[in-house]
Amino acid sequence: MDNSDNKDGKSDGRWAAIVLAAGAGKRMKSKLPKTLHPVGGRAMVLRVTDALGRAGIGLTVLVVGHKAELVREAVLAGAGNPAGLLFAMQAYQLGTGDAARTGLEVIEEDHMVTDVLVLNGDMPLIQPETIAKLIGTHREKEAGMTFLTALLDDPFGYGRVLRDEAGNIIKIVEEPDATAEQKAIREVNAGVYCFQAAFLREVLSELRPANAQSEFYLTDTVELFNGRKRPVSSMAVADPAETMGVNDADQLAACEKLAARYFG
Repeated sequence: MDNSDNKDGKSDGRWAAIVLAAGAGKRMKSKLPKTLHPVGGRAMVLRVTDALGRAGIGLTVLVVGHKAELVREAVLAGAGNPAGLLFAMQAYQLGTGDAARTGLEVIEEDHMVTDVLVLNGDMPLIQPETIAKLIGTHREKEAGMTFLTALLDDPFGYGRVLRDEAGNIIKIVEEPDATAEQKAIREVNAGVYCFQAAFLREVLSELRPANAQSEFYLTDTVELFNGRKRPVSSMAVADPAETMGVNDADQLAACEKLAARYFG
């Protein structure tokens, strides 16, 4: 997606995507890297890169780690636009914030990227229309950060979206760090984010692993953007199934059952 130059901090320039695909996926109990498991006959990570390409994003960085070379070879062989792919190596699994920082480091100044979309590589059902709509929302609101949310009857395992009385987003609290009251919140972070690139570079350097997992959470950027008075906005996904992640064989089977709805 290559539009006019960024002016006055507005989200109106060249986009890049960072796909987080470094995890070992131990709960899959498989020798195959998690993101290479197929859904509808195509590797999950390729489903994600396909959606990004159809949404108009021409530059994608894949953050790899576990069996990195195998993932890299599979993506280059199967991607529709391998020339638009870069790879970044996350040597240690230190959390989503560290993974995003690793991906951002390979985006050079001459790429002229003004905004970055970040998502996980295990979301095979995400649709290009949803990505494009999220980008449009980010631009329209001139936000520093915009992320996708979902309303779930069973929000277990997801980060909860905390808002003030006026509806402003305060923070995202991950499941292990949430209080009983916070766990009752049905609005969750769906794991797809848009950021103004310059501000993202700043806030990622300030992340600290002060949480139950001792990891660098990408979700902590909400508070850091708020602290900079950069608007934080959200968009609710129309179909929460699109944002279904895969962490084990049961979730993979659930995505496979839905594949025909999305891919014919």
